[in-house]
Amino acid sequence: MPIIIDGTIVSNAILDRVKAEAEELRRERGITPGLAVVLVGDDPASATYVRSKGRMCERLGFHSITHRLPASTSALELLSLIAALNADSAIHGILVQSPLPGHIDYEQVVETIDYHKDVDGFHPVNVGRMVIGLPAHESCTPAGVLAMLTHYQIPTSGRSVVIIGRSNIVGKPLANMMMQKREGGNAIVTVAHSAAADLGAVTRNADIVIAAIGRPRYITADMVKEGAVVIDVGINRVDDPGSEKGYRIVGDVDFDAVAPKCSAITPVPGGVGKMTIAMLMLNTLRSARGDFH
Repeated sequence: MPIIIDGTIVSNAILDRVKAEAEELRRERGITPGLAVVLVGDDPASATYVRSKGRMCERLGFHSITHRLPASTSALELLSLIAALNADSAIHGILVQSPLPGHIDYEQVVETIDYHKDVDGFHPVNVGRMVIGLPAHESCTPAGVLAMLTHYQIPTSGRSVVIIGRSNIVGKPLANMMMQKREGGNAIVTVAHSAAADLGAVTRNADIVIAAIGRPRYITADMVKEGAVVIDVGINRVDDPGSEKGYRIVGDVDFDAVAPKCSAITPVPGGVGKMTIAMLMLNTLRSARGDFH
């Protein structure tokens, strides 16, 4: 049986540390980490995620503000709000929940956020600093993957890693992070995607396979070698008439078929998804502390 890499265990360990360090920051410097979340429109999944962030701030003793704006909000109104949050000394992290309504340019929104407060790690300055190995707010999901590998003492140095997916949110930043000389890095990294003529030929030689392609159960047992470590970043909704909600959440990996071949694997749910919000809170703490100023 493989080791099940439990995102709840790892995220709780990180959150416990964040809470303790936030209390120390308040006690020694009188600073309470503050996170502002902006939600434009009424996307149900986004609303659920925003509520979970609010609850997490409460758990950690963070200052938390949520701005809920109608879908009709203009780009100028949103950018003006971000400018006000940039200037608010009580706010150390700003997160604008995506997706945004079609009339608002998401990249313009990201670039308007003060990069010191860009706790999502999407601002071009943070991305550039991360790529060249300078301290920066790192994209939360890739940082969470490295934290899981480190927590479970899974070696990456000199190992062959295949990342399936090339998004700006996961694939590209994760590849850059894992090739650097750092904890959870120093790996031999290949980035693959759905355009590969034979994806299995790329993945079968990998010591670590990281799936972030956004297709349910896309990675099958024949694509993974014996003893590989498999990290499943995917979160996909598939129909399940037998469930109460009529659907269930699965990953990009066919877990039941792939797990018996692995030395370690993440489940979905309960794996990488748990890490994203933990790393968001860690970035907010670091911003409040001035780690990258």
